[in-house]
Amino acid sequence: MNLDELDAALRREFSGTDAERRVVVRQASDLADAGKTEAERGVPLTVDEIVDNLSDAPDESVASRWNWWMGALEAAYGDYEPFQVRRIPKE
Repeated sequence: MNLDELDAALRREFSGTDAERRVVVRQASDLADAGKTEAERGVPLTVDEIVDNLSDAPDESVASRWNWWMGALEAAYGDYEPFQVRRIPKE
C-alpha cells in the first residue's frame, strides 16, 4: 500500500487535522504490515478498501472513522484494538 496515496485520499475524502491523518496512516501501515485483514477477510488492505470502509462510518473526523472501522473489525474478528487511534499529537 502506498502511504502517500493513502494520505492524499484521506485528505480529499474526510475532515480532520494533519496530525489525525498522520496517525491514521501510521495505524493503517501497521495493520497492512500485520497482514491481519487480508488473512481474515480475504481482501488486501488497499487505499480504496480503507476509504470505502471509512466512508461507512457515521462521524466526520478521519480518526473517529478509523476507530469506528477498527471497532467493527474487533467485534467481528478480535485483536484489532491495538490498531485504534488512542492519542493524536498536537500539531
